[in-house]
Amino acid sequence: MILTLVGWVGGMNAAWGQLNNQAFLYRLPVRPENSGQLRLAVQGFLFSKDNEYFNKINEGKTLYGTQLAPRLVYFPSANLRLEAGIFLYKDYGTPRLRQVRPLFTAKYQNGPHSLLFGNIEGHLNHGYIEPLFDFERVMLNRLEEGMQYRLQTARLQLDAWVDWQRQQYRFSDFQEEVAGGFTSEFTAYQDSAGWRLGVVPLQFLAIHRGGQLDTIDKPLQTLFNFATGLRVRRKLNSNFARALYFDGYVTHFTDYSFTEVLPYGRGTGLYLNAGINTSLSNVMISYWSGNGFVAPQGGKLYQSISSTVSNPGYTERHRQLLILRFFSDFHLPGNVTLTTRFEPFYDLQNKQVEFSFGTYLNFNYEFLLGTLRHSE
Repeated sequence: MILTLVGWVGGMNAAWGQLNNQAFLYRLPVRPENSGQLRLAVQGFLFSKDNEYFNKINEGKTLYGTQLAPRLVYFPSANLRLEAGIFLYKDYGTPRLRQVRPLFTAKYQNGPHSLLFGNIEGHLNHGYIEPLFDFERVMLNRLEEGMQYRLQTARLQLDAWVDWQRQQYRFSDFQEEVAGGFTSEFTAYQDSAGWRLGVVPLQFLAIHRGGQLDTIDKPLQTLFNFATGLRVRRKLNSNFARALYFDGYVTHFTDYSFTEVLPYGRGTGLYLNAGINTSLSNVMISYWSGNGFVAPQGGKLYQSISSTVSNPGYTERHRQLLILRFFSDFHLPGNVTLTTRFEPFYDLQNKQVEFSFGTYLNFNYEFLLGTLRHSE
């Protein structure tokens, strides 16, 4: 009975998480037939996102730029991938590159298990909901460096990771920063009629700022975010409507710092999403209710504290948003995907209607350069 009641609005996409972010994801392939191969991998990303916001929590801005990540890839064995390259990031409207960073990754794959060192499969690959992990990080903080373990079977997906964000040295005038967490989801029920039930998806994220080598008098911070809930999908046998879906989460925030510097030490949230996938576009409606909720890496609209330039000390303990989302992926020739997203929302507390619009172009491809012979 419960499945019947919630299943008609249910849905999980191929990219686990709140939205179908499949176009933005790229899992580094490791296959037995690649052994000994030398490849050139090219990842390109062009983006334009206009936030027409005038609230005191998250101000309006435009993100407009290009990212390019070419890498040389070598497979010394059937289940080991080594790659090195460079990451280039340029915002439009300025002659200088915003980031030029080296890329190094080692990935070991053994059946459903994978282990990564160096530049991990980060940002949207983790599968977090937006209140915990900001979608805009794919543009502003794309690279994550550290360690990662992934498990993917027919029923279970798990991602545990550490991102070392800022290294501290002796006499530094800044704190070290490290983030990490895990996401997991178990498919409890799936049948040939198109039903799929994901039970107890767990999402945990922590960030720590501190260290013992700096020269500044600043208290350490340790902040935790947690979410759990239910996700349901129903595939439809229709040329127009392809799937209905629902997911609901409860979220929690806790400040475990010895000295609290944030306005709130604890907070909660309720996050509900329901939508439909059609041949024209995907449509989702989301409801967010937050009470003293803070997530350092989460979407800024969902926070109870301001991130604006004009109102840096402003707070709203209670946040209530109703968000309508229209998003589509268009698969173009040459492994290129064009994504469009239009997301108007209504702030129930402040009686405001605002919106954002984004256009994104993703390209991922690997070219075979040759096969290196192994020495006897």
